[in-house]
Amino acid sequence: MANRFRGFLPVVVDVETGGFASSQHALLQIAAVFLRRGEDDRLCRERTVSLHVRPFEGALLDPKSLEVNGIDPFHPLRIAYPEDQALGRIFSEVRKEVKINQCKRAILVGHNAHFDLGFVHTAAERCGIKRNPFHPFSSLDTVSLAALAYGQTVLARAAEAAGLGWDNEAAHSAAYDAEMTAELFCGIANRWQESAGIPEGAAFIARDPD
Repeated sequence: MANRFRGFLPVVVDVETGGFASSQHALLQIAAVFLRRGEDDRLCRERTVSLHVRPFEGALLDPKSLEVNGIDPFHPLRIAYPEDQALGRIFSEVRKEVKINQCKRAILVGHNAHFDLGFVHTAAERCGIKRNPFHPFSSLDTVSLAALAYGQTVLARAAEAAGLGWDNEAAHSAAYDAEMTAELFCGIANRWQESAGIPEGAAFIARDPD
């Protein structure tokens, strides 16, 4: 994995939130999907870690966003963790995977990745977390990849174009969206590797000084 992505570990992340402003709106769910390279050298989805997150004090909650994701942040049966604990658990798992795969740090893979990366970094700063394993600004965005591969930018349409199907009832949960994004990412990366004739263990991303 380290050779394939120039020392970075791709981790697929999806967040569900109470709005679009990472500094003002609540982070409500976060899911991270970890990938593996199989014996055939193809990328595949391995496991998912998903947590509900308790809104930080003073967080804004946009009713329109809650209507879309169907989350009741204060439901009595909702097992949610404070931001620092939720991020601490996710970051711990990410650092473990970085070490296992002999990578130098993680790079976030997401659908509209800048949105997820922004919420992750803002929440980490708000919680005073110093050891953030994700690259501070680089990401791998399946919107761009799906536009090139399938001519689609919406996750549901890209998944259907890729033959993955789509469950509207399950959509807009962090775990489901992250897992579908992971399947999409793996499928495109594997197709490119096969069509471009990239040899086993070769770097997928061109090397640069960073």
